[in-house]
Amino acid sequence: MSPLPDKPYCALKYLVIRGRLPNLSSPQTFTEKIQARKLYDRNPLFPRFVDKAGAKALIAERVGDQYVIPTQWVGTDLAGVDWSKIILPVVVKPTHASGVGRFLYERSDIDRLLHSNPSAEWLAIDHAAYNREWAYRQVERRILVETMLLANGRVPWDYRLFTFNGKVSHIEVDIRESGQGYSCNYTPDWRKLEFYDPDYLGLYPGEVPRPARLDEMIHVAETIAHDIDFVRVDLYASADWVYVGELTFYPGGGFEAFEPNDYDLVLGEKWRVDFEIPKR
Repeated sequence: MSPLPDKPYCALKYLVIRGRLPNLSSPQTFTEKIQARKLYDRNPLFPRFVDKAGAKALIAERVGDQYVIPTQWVGTDLAGVDWSKIILPVVVKPTHASGVGRFLYERSDIDRLLHSNPSAEWLAIDHAAYNREWAYRQVERRILVETMLLANGRVPWDYRLFTFNGKVSHIEVDIRESGQGYSCNYTPDWRKLEFYDPDYLGLYPGEVPRPARLDEMIHVAETIAHDIDFVRVDLYASADWVYVGELTFYPGGGFEAFEPNDYDLVLGEKWRVDFEIPKR
């Protein structure tokens, strides 16, 4: 970890990535408020929710276990898994990190995973160090094997419901087509919004069909997030089911870009923070 304290570290990293210093004493934009949350918000729910294994019990308490993806194994070394008891296909990922994991469809995928065995590498990932995301300092680092969700034989699209003060503001849809990734955003009544993160995925040029269970998805997200000033609730959905993937409290570490850039402020104005920010 850098010897810099959290506040100057976040400010300087923001300057390097975004090209300006953030307003941390009176944050206005969405990304500034994420930085302030990292520094000052110590909500005890956050560590419980960012633990991808431990969060499942809390999600079940709030919306029911029918929305929880089944767990097949949790531990610290993939070499210790009894793979004869694992029902393929599965997703393997660390419980304390994002953007890392493997899809296992058949026995040969297991063999390749064990040949490289990323357990130690994954357990070394530390969001608290390189992004100063406080909640991850409290999480036990483990590896999760969970049932892979399939919709019509394919991995379902990722629906990310941005929920401010208990209400869904918009829904980001992450799409994979022909090996290419796209993203786009929709209102809760399914009107396309013309903004996206140009540093993440390209803007999807077409229209995304309204999800069959959209109302249920919004209800699930708002029920989970009813007492949280902001959280992104990531869901998977098909015509037959809705499952909660994960909850994200620091999207992009608070460094993500917006195109058009005005949307950083538009989203910031939706967020009424409920933690104290020192005026200095």
